[in-house]
Amino acid sequence: VEDSCFAWSMFCFVVRQCRVRPRLRVFSRLTHVDQAGAMRMVDVGDKLPTSRSATAACEVHVGTEVAQLISQNGIKKGDVLSVARLAGIMGSKRTSDLIPLCHPLQITYANVQCELDLQRAIVEVHSEVRCQGQTGVEMEALTACSIAALTVYDMCKAASKGITVERVRLTSKSGGKSGTFTL
Repeated sequence: VEDSCFAWSMFCFVVRQCRVRPRLRVFSRLTHVDQAGAMRMVDVGDKLPTSRSATAACEVHVGTEVAQLISQNGIKKGDVLSVARLAGIMGSKRTSDLIPLCHPLQITYANVQCELDLQRAIVEVHSEVRCQGQTGVEMEALTACSIAALTVYDMCKAASKGITVERVRLTSKSGGKSGTFTL
């Protein structure tokens, strides 16, 4: 205790001598930041496991020509919608490897649907993820959609450079302390 008091008094002395005022930030509301401002993983060990679920969606704007190619299975890399669906499911299971401070979860269910809307020249991506856990699966659902959309982009980029991924969003979540959310 005496060492820390001495260190603090020295710090205050230096600040007064240099006429520097340290800028203190309050981080108390941010769960992944400690009081000193350092990043940390939230400890969910004391939480009881509950049923958690989340859904997400996004759109891949591919353009008329690419939409026609997808509908005719004419993309050289193969069946775009099936590969994107599988990539999204696989991506949901790797979320904690991709997103810093994201807890690894035992996912009990993951599904991705990729549907081509020929009239709008859009691939609509929807995901649903579930688990019995101590933290939610929102990031897993968002990752599933994002990875599926990026797979559509990757498979179709040779046919068009104008493809865009848009409106990545959480559409619902349930379980846990914060309850239910629906967009």
